[in-house]
Amino acid sequence: MTGKLARLWETKTSDDEWWSSFITAPLGIAANYGAVEVAWITPNRITATSFLVAVLAAGCILVGGSANFVAAAVLIHLSHMLDCMDGQMARYRQVSSSIGSYCDRVTDQVQVTLWFGASGYAAYLQSSNILPAFLALVGIGFYGLRGYTKYVAIEIETSRDPGYQSRVALLKKSEIIAGLGVGFRANLRWFLLEQRKILQFDEGVFIFMLSAALLFDVLEPMLWVFAASQFLLGVYRAIQRGCRLGDSHKIPIQK
Repeated sequence: MTGKLARLWETKTSDDEWWSSFITAPLGIAANYGAVEVAWITPNRITATSFLVAVLAAGCILVGGSANFVAAAVLIHLSHMLDCMDGQMARYRQVSSSIGSYCDRVTDQVQVTLWFGASGYAAYLQSSNILPAFLALVGIGFYGLRGYTKYVAIEIETSRDPGYQSRVALLKKSEIIAGLGVGFRANLRWFLLEQRKILQFDEGVFIFMLSAALLFDVLEPMLWVFAASQFLLGVYRAIQRGCRLGDSHKIPIQK
């Protein structure tokens, strides 16, 4: 793999989420092959477009009906492909920015809330039972807790040790190389190892899980999986990070 395609493949992050890693991120690279040459297409505009498509997908879920559910599943994948494209393009053009990264992450959080909130409401309309809406609320809340405890822990550790994040970055494992030029066995090994990420139940898993539930019209069982996984992971991460902070050297810090 040489030339432009090789440079684009290098923009793929090694910590891509499960479904992103081998579906939406490669599709984003394919779309970027032409998009990176178009001056008026910018990473921030792609981020905005991705969010608008995500909102449209949530609207389709709220309206309900088989056709709208199928449309929502397609739009969710399109939104996520665009979500991969913005970062890839920024790295390819070497125009990555703090504000771009911030907007990308904030819109990711909001769209998860919109998608599952809409799914909870749609399942409630189908069953006339408030339980699906409650499950959506639990899942959204504990998914937010996962991110909140992470950034609280980072803030506390950084306040104690300004070099904390640099040291953590050095501990990251080297990525397994995959792509068009590394052979079938290497790519197969990479693909099989990527399947472990499904247990992380993050946004990449949500894309697949929610789309499948919309296509087969099984929203309530999906919401049970969503709520249970986020509750367990949210509580686990909160305890884990609290214990790590408790084990570290205790010094007074400002609240």
